[in-house]
Amino acid sequence: MIRSVTPRFLSCARLANSFERLLTVSCKCLTTPKGETTMNVFDRKAKRIQRDRTALLPDYKVYEYIKEEFGYRLADRVLDVKREFDILVDLGCGRGYVSKHLLKDTVKTIYQCELSEKMLLQSEVSQEVPTHRIVMDEEFLPFKDESLDIVVSSLSLHWVNDLPGCFRQVHNALKKDGVFLGCLFGGDTLFELRVSLQLAEQEKEGVSKLVDSSGLMGYYIDEIFSTHNKELMYDLKGMAENNCAWSRKNFLRRSTIERADEIYKEMYGNDKGVPATFQVIYFIGWRPHPSQPKPAQRGSGQISFKDLENLDQITQKLKDEDLDKLKSTSSDSGENSDTKEDPKKS
Repeated sequence: MIRSVTPRFLSCARLANSFERLLTVSCKCLTTPKGETTMNVFDRKAKRIQRDRTALLPDYKVYEYIKEEFGYRLADRVLDVKREFDILVDLGCGRGYVSKHLLKDTVKTIYQCELSEKMLLQSEVSQEVPTHRIVMDEEFLPFKDESLDIVVSSLSLHWVNDLPGCFRQVHNALKKDGVFLGCLFGGDTLFELRVSLQLAEQEKEGVSKLVDSSGLMGYYIDEIFSTHNKELMYDLKGMAENNCAWSRKNFLRRSTIERADEIYKEMYGNDKGVPATFQVIYFIGWRPHPSQPKPAQRGSGQISFKDLENLDQITQKLKDEDLDKLKSTSSDSGENSDTKEDPKKS
């Protein structure tokens, strides 16, 4: 069941685009009404155009392998939460990489939210759950406070300028005990390609102006192998993951690209091909509720993390201590029963 929605929410994205047109390319930050300084690194209008262009590719599914894989993994994590959710929002849904895997036993209603209307029209939906589509910017959420049960986002938020602000909006939109589950690319993603391009640009043009704007560290690293980095760059363009930083260069010289290809193969090539690292950070957060388990008091732990390598000995020691306590309790109860006076003798 699919419903294409074009509500007043569209004004949020239009307002964002109008505001961005007022910014100059050299703009690095802006100040919110509350006095907070927010970095303005990414051109959101350029990112929308990049996503629109991928929708025009006849073979766009060829470039979906990374987002399809991690969308499936994130959907699997949603299923691990043993709860039925009334309303789920797929934030930056792309072509429905997450929500198309969800089942009616887990979710009753899905809202797919995407910056690019053309990409959203190509989104796949769950065969079991009613799905609505909303064109909106992830930086401006239109939902009422405490109106959502769960928000998911897969490989989209790394292009958001004010990530803490986005998280605050999600927090406000979630109901008490609602959950925010997602993943995004980390700072080590495609480090091979970035290093190769930086070295090639320094060698051919004398200075490198490439910007690493994510600055994130993560825990989960996956590797894919591409024949050479020219094809990898075509893949990134097909995924709409090409650069949209305000400081981006409009073009790269052919000689720079060819030299980067040589450096890539020299530094990272192996028998299997050329590795490309995609580092993905998974996160989960819950809106506070009194029913949630409380953490133990600081210092109440009995085992140090440095002793975990001796886990077998620690486990056996705890078992012995529990057995001693059980024996002590049994002997104490036996003594107490012997000392009790028989009411029939009194």
